[in-house]
Amino acid sequence: MPEHAGPARSVVRTVVQVAGELLVTAGLVLLLFVVWELWWTNIDADNAQQRAVATFVRDASGPVAPVAAPGPASGDHGAPVVAAEVNTPGTVLGVVYIPRFGKDYNRPLVDGTAPEQLNTLGLGRYESSAMPGAVGNFAIAGHRQTHGAVLDAIHTLVPGDRIYVQTRAGYYTYVFRNNEIVLPTQTDVLLPVPTRPGARPTERFLTMTSCNPRFGSAERIIAYSVMEAWRPASAGPPAAIASLVAATRAKGR
Repeated sequence: MPEHAGPARSVVRTVVQVAGELLVTAGLVLLLFVVWELWWTNIDADNAQQRAVATFVRDASGPVAPVAAPGPASGDHGAPVVAAEVNTPGTVLGVVYIPRFGKDYNRPLVDGTAPEQLNTLGLGRYESSAMPGAVGNFAIAGHRQTHGAVLDAIHTLVPGDRIYVQTRAGYYTYVFRNNEIVLPTQTDVLLPVPTRPGARPTERFLTMTSCNPRFGSAERIIAYSVMEAWRPASAGPPAAIASLVAATRAKGR
């Protein structure tokens, strides 16, 4: 056997050992990144979102129990007041309640859909879209599996589900109609009448957008709703979310 065979084997063994250790280290780093992305970002964002919700509800005016409208039509509060525009990304505009996602589900609604907004506060309004209560398309976006996973259950909505939006003006109730899967390039879902270029809106739409599938981003899932009712802040929240609004205000004190 050549005299250099022993040292050569030693070098190969060392290279293999180092390569193996590097692969193990890379695997651990990747695992830690996945844990951080799918677990820690949700905890961190959820804490920030609940603080924002509690602060907004605490500072909002009006009772936390429903108050009937005056007159014979006790459910008629007149034409909806359109929420005031702020045009300042990151500003909390209101709170979104979706009972289908859980009896305690409430998330802040902020202006803007950049990572700075969605990664921290969850649900962001497309700045080119309408405000809550306006005729046209009020469109919002949110993550499914990270940073609070605010729209993780978007695929579970069924026709007739209610989505409640609270602003300083009052409460808007939207009724879910249908969803569809589109490519990320299909931005016509954000038009005043979704997917209908040039059409003049006559209804008040809510369009929610998120990534699809749940652990990917090759597509977008779009959930369409239309406004059913409105209550001014002075009338209190709809009965379906009154207990949650009351509990949330108590947390903010």
